[in-house]
Amino acid sequence: MTIALIGIGNVLLQDERVGVHVVETIRERFSFSPEIEILDGGTLGLDLLPTIERLEKVLFVDAVNFGKEPGYIGMLEDDEIPAVLYVKLSVHHVGLADLLSVAKLTGVIPKKVCLLGIQPQDSAFAFGLELSEHVRDKIDILIDQVISKLQEWNVQCVLRSPQK
Repeated sequence: MTIALIGIGNVLLQDERVGVHVVETIRERFSFSPEIEILDGGTLGLDLLPTIERLEKVLFVDAVNFGKEPGYIGMLEDDEIPAVLYVKLSVHHVGLADLLSVAKLTGVIPKKVCLLGIQPQDSAFAFGLELSEHVRDKIDILIDQVISKLQEWNVQCVLRSPQK
């Protein structure tokens, strides 16, 4: 597989779970051509390095603080995505920027990297098992943008028939 769709986030934190939620929903709703791998990246951080080093393209979905209103959806590609090692409060805070930084430093960054994100309601990420209303109301739009990006990369995405 040369392409991956990876949802990032902590499922115990309200809007921080959005990347994992979106990827799981997409996996349920669509069938895909065999060149794509769909992963729940959760909070794996640097543990995703062996996965992304073998890819040509990777699309991440995550909660992103764009500094906009809750529910804002944005896309960053390649060098637009910050790839800087940040000081963390603990080792559990290693995130996407750190992963991409190490991938660049070691020369294993995929040729194409895209981040589709949504502005969370609370940038401090409140505890909770449900998405905030602002984010929940935009999930289908975010899913449509993920599918559009995959199709742009020539991935076949076929909507499954609804279960009866």
